[in-house]
Amino acid sequence: MSSHSQLAVQLVDTTKSFGGVQALKGLDLAVPAGEITVLLGPNGAGKTTAVRMITGALPADGGLVRTFGMDPADNGEAIRRRCGVVSAKPALYDRMSGWDNLDYSAALYDVKGDRRAVIREAAGRFEIDHALDQAVGGYSTGMKTRLALARALLHGPDLLLLDEPTSGLDPESSHAVLGLIREMTADGTTIVMCTHLLVEAEGLADQIVMLDDGINLLEGPQDELINRYWPTTTVRFDAEDPTALDALATLPGVANYQRNGVATAELADAASIADCVQHLSAAGVRLTRVEPHKPSLEELYFRVRREHREATNAPAPAMTGNLA
Repeated sequence: MSSHSQLAVQLVDTTKSFGGVQALKGLDLAVPAGEITVLLGPNGAGKTTAVRMITGALPADGGLVRTFGMDPADNGEAIRRRCGVVSAKPALYDRMSGWDNLDYSAALYDVKGDRRAVIREAAGRFEIDHALDQAVGGYSTGMKTRLALARALLHGPDLLLLDEPTSGLDPESSHAVLGLIREMTADGTTIVMCTHLLVEAEGLADQIVMLDDGINLLEGPQDELINRYWPTTTVRFDAEDPTALDALATLPGVANYQRNGVATAELADAASIADCVQHLSAAGVRLTRVEPHKPSLEELYFRVRREHREATNAPAPAMTGNLA
């Protein structure tokens, strides 16, 4: 992982309001260079606002914003030339062909060298080279997303900002786009991606930043965060006679035990699993399941948000169709 001394983006105590409504309430954000940082949170958490401030598209009301070590308020044009942006609803020219969309963007960014070769390479990378002669209005949602990604990479940006890049895509297209995003870091590109979908962040992010109500609840690598909240080893047990598993509660190395259908024990470390199995077997317990359980990003997300609500006496979120 990159050292945090090598930051592509840094926000410190950053605030932003719209018409008296605070979108950011003292946000702190550190984006290591050359990695994928995922901003995770519900709609309205401040993800899009934060991304727009990184390029200077939105000015901060207060606090510090630095991109490549520069203040976007003073060096916005220089910063934007080093960034590629893909919004949730990319602004494409539907009446123009895919080629003309890319060629126009290449001209705006003054792409050097053989511009036609650069366009062909970008289109091929995202597998839309076969459709470059077609009007973009006839593209599927997935093809438009791929075109927007190709356009964002034409000028070789150091920082790629993605706001809900799989919005409206079918599962197969979403999977393909996320795979392409992971490949982009191979050449050192820094990526900041906003999403409210936990499944997108899991396994993709080098660093996860959880936002809620305009503040940063926590940040770090997923495994590190999970170990912070669950320092013990969780194991699920089952047996032909589940009541016999209650003996686990009194064993050394068992920090916590509960049984609700399947028994769950929190052990001091993974080495204690063998001791538990040996003890139960010696007592004649016929085990049918011994399954170490690693908490998921979903479990972490809802635990952090629940603890935040309890600490701030905030109301529970309204039920929506989104997982997050």
